[in-house]
Amino acid sequence: MSDSIISVEHLFKSVTDSTGTLDILRDIDFALKPKETVAIVGASGSGKSTLLSIMAGLDTPSRGTVRLAGQDLFAMDEDERAGLRAQKVGFVFQSFQLLGNLTALENVMLPLELAGRRDARQAATAMLGRVGLAERLRHYPRVLSGGEQQRVALARAFVLQPALLLADEPTGSLDFATGEKVMALMFALNQEQGTTLVLVTHDRAIASRCSRCITIEAGRVLGS
Repeated sequence: MSDSIISVEHLFKSVTDSTGTLDILRDIDFALKPKETVAIVGASGSGKSTLLSIMAGLDTPSRGTVRLAGQDLFAMDEDERAGLRAQKVGFVFQSFQLLGNLTALENVMLPLELAGRRDARQAATAMLGRVGLAERLRHYPRVLSGGEQQRVALARAFVLQPALLLADEPTGSLDFATGEKVMALMFALNQEQGTTLVLVTHDRAIASRCSRCITIEAGRVLGS
């Protein structure tokens, strides 16, 4: 689809070891339009996180492809995929993935600096203020709560205004109340920026907040 921000085209993923071949994903096929909010749901081991990793070009499929902004990810080499990711994709992980030797401000500045932005400090400071951490700029991850760390991760993901945000169980390490606040913030930022959001979750209540739900069971799409 020419108007898709990302399309997953007849994707298969299998791994082989001494016990035989395991089919992780089987003929996954869908396309997402700009500004859609999509939940990918399924039980643990259903293939959700593998699918997200392939959509980001971090893992490779056995067959099929992914087109991001019209470009075939797997016709590119690793450096080209990394360059496209840097321009188009933001990430939020369950485990936050902050760099422990950098302050909150430095963590959010990093993607801006890699993109050559001269206003990195100003833009990062503004984004941390937007997520309610204006008083925590110089704090390192080890002294931040889980909720604060995930808000730093949200600021880092949104600061470049990505076309696509991939979130893998973003509240999985948080208590219910903190998770609710983080999700409300994620959806608010997403709406402000008009990002396409792909959210992997096992939580049907969170999934219901998305405009579309794709259910995966045993590596296959049951509904979308």
